[in-house]
Amino acid sequence: MIEALRNDDIIEKVGGRFKLTSLIQRRWLELMRGAQPLVETRGRTTMEVVIEEILQDKININYKASGVTTPDTFLK
Repeated sequence: MIEALRNDDIIEKVGGRFKLTSLIQRRWLELMRGAQPLVETRGRTTMEVVIEEILQDKININYKASGVTTPDTFLK
């Protein structure tokens, strides 16, 4: 299992488990369809690449375009 997924920081960064899952699935599909990774792959699995892209803020949810509530809305 990927260590980053054991920590709630990545979940909070995206705004919840379901949003994280959706982001991972969408990016994974993009990579499977030939998109270029935004981080070095160095023999990593696709899942590890996607997680690293999220951790490095290379990808995120476009809340404004999607109409999804931003994570900080829940903290207020």
